[in-house]
Amino acid sequence: MASQTDIKAVNTIRTLAADVVGKANSGHPGAPMGMAPAAHVLWTRHMNFSAKNSKWFNRDRFVLSNGHACALQYIMLHLSGYKVSMDDLKQFRQIGSITPGHPENGVTDGIEVTTGPLGQGIANAVGLAIGQAHMGAVFNKDGFPLVDNYTYVFLGDGCLQEGVSAEASSLAGHLKLGNLIAIYDDNKITIDGDTAVSFTEDVEARYKAYGWNVLHVENGDDDYDAIEAAITEAKKSTDAPTLINLKTTIGFGSTKAGGHDVHGAPLKKDDIVQLKQKFGFNPEETFAVPQETYDLYHKVAQKGAEKEAAWNELFQKYEQQYPKEASELKRRIEGRLPEGWEKALPTYTTADAAVGSRKLSETTITKLAEVLPEFIGGSADLTGSNLTRWKGAEDFQHPSTGLGSYAGRYFRFGVREHGMTAICNGLAAYGGIIPFCATFLNFVSYAAGAVRLSALSHLRVIQVATHDSIGLGEDGPTHQPVETAAWLRATPNLAFWRPADGHETSASYLVSILSQHTPSVLAFSRQNLPQLANSSIEKAAKGGYVLEDVENPDLTFISTGSEVPLCVEAAQKLRESGLKVRIVSMPCIEVFNNQSKEYKLSVLPSGHPILSVEAYSTFGWGALSHDHFGLKSWGASGPYAQVYEKFGLTPEGIAQRGQKVVDFYKKRGQPVFSPLISALDDISE
Repeated sequence: MASQTDIKAVNTIRTLAADVVGKANSGHPGAPMGMAPAAHVLWTRHMNFSAKNSKWFNRDRFVLSNGHACALQYIMLHLSGYKVSMDDLKQFRQIGSITPGHPENGVTDGIEVTTGPLGQGIANAVGLAIGQAHMGAVFNKDGFPLVDNYTYVFLGDGCLQEGVSAEASSLAGHLKLGNLIAIYDDNKITIDGDTAVSFTEDVEARYKAYGWNVLHVENGDDDYDAIEAAITEAKKSTDAPTLINLKTTIGFGSTKAGGHDVHGAPLKKDDIVQLKQKFGFNPEETFAVPQETYDLYHKVAQKGAEKEAAWNELFQKYEQQYPKEASELKRRIEGRLPEGWEKALPTYTTADAAVGSRKLSETTITKLAEVLPEFIGGSADLTGSNLTRWKGAEDFQHPSTGLGSYAGRYFRFGVREHGMTAICNGLAAYGGIIPFCATFLNFVSYAAGAVRLSALSHLRVIQVATHDSIGLGEDGPTHQPVETAAWLRATPNLAFWRPADGHETSASYLVSILSQHTPSVLAFSRQNLPQLANSSIEKAAKGGYVLEDVENPDLTFISTGSEVPLCVEAAQKLRESGLKVRIVSMPCIEVFNNQSKEYKLSVLPSGHPILSVEAYSTFGWGALSHDHFGLKSWGASGPYAQVYEKFGLTPEGIAQRGQKVVDFYKKRGQPVFSPLISALDDISE
């Protein structure tokens, strides 16, 4: 039964939400005010957390998918004793604060994933739930439930309208994730107004069709018992995720309650006054928290600390009985890689056969799967094309299906590129796991929202992207990426790799796995590529390197992937005509840009022109080359060699353009400076 202390605590959350948004003069007070009872019941009666150690591994995970309501989450973190002070609440949405306009992991203590773009949070939550299910299946023993946490997520109408939530929720139902509990803030309001204008579907029926357990709370404004009962009931579901449809009034207590005016704008001063008077607070005071509310939450935090202490004792007993498993679990929680794992990376010689880099990727994944048990992943229904499943791999499936188990490391994501990547963000955030996912490079664009959040969140997610160019041939322009590399390279903290041979493929995996806080997209060819002379894992791991060098060069070709061997042939033709030509392979611009100034200038020096060659749009190459040869249109449908020929991307066509570049710069007769040297970022200083 809800006590007066509970009621006062809920109303404290509501008035704090009004003050937090009011002081910032920016934000969303409505959802925090409406969801205050659900947040209070969840955090005080169900959530297992340790405020003093926000990274305790077996904590329950909380995700605010409707991230615009983050004032609520910051308030809950403050009351519960996390490193979020009252001053931090007062600095909501201000420069340099730890309370930004939407939740960001790594910025605020206690935030699990970055949310705000709607639908991403619920998809991340599916990944967090999969993470628990997998780690529990691998490490739990009879009497030792070391990994048994729940994932709780709040979401709203906007989240349910985004396609990514449908993709992830459908898969969650298939996987029967009983550890996932979603509370739907059914307030019938979005920015445009009442959802009657655009969203009238039967959400409960939809989620039942997905295979979810669906519960209903008619009065989420003040029926604490019903909220408590629904969460308790949800936790009994062991073979299905649960959606609790919670009917709430947005902006509860405001004069604008129930309307869209209270969704995304601060309350008026007179409204805040009446709100506080209604709830028994002094309207002259701001950011007021009664001592009894603090006391209540401090007791909850103490219980959480006791649960963490009990878990630590359980782990010590586990360690005595299962020392090998305990050591492995500890290593994975701490994020340490196995000693010498990188020795498993394949190496090659020029005598090795020419194969597609997607095949080289398959070889590398197979080797890594043997030495990195935390390396798990799968494909968006393209396993046979992406070549991502290693021999002997077990699928991650609910045991009842007979298709695999939760200990399985290979995922069948289905045709759900966006949901797949967002789920992998959750897997990476869970800890102890290095996730990869796969599709065609062109269809990484379907996952763009989640890829962006991988980078913004500093999550190590590896995206395998095969069929990386017009080289896939007959499928034509609908499947041939032309612009994709440009936007991926433009994304901060994202490494886009396009290996040209086996060593570069191994290097792309090496650096991606070592980069704990940077996601990677690895683009692989379908067509066969020769093993290059002078390439090596060590050289390629720098992102760009000199493949072939000469003294006093007339020209440098800089290229990536399947165009590098074409440049090798083109350079030979130009040498036969008397030109001195260097070749630079640039598998990853992001990684190259992080090298020392001296190294970068040694690869791309002044003194002669540099011509980039790539079967993509040339957009972005101006930072590394003087002239650029690539595609100015979409691709074409036909055998891949004929498609390359159509666009002049042949040794002859490349050599012809190389000669034109040399002639142009010799005619100008002016010094040629490295493109890396600029007035605003002088690399020579």
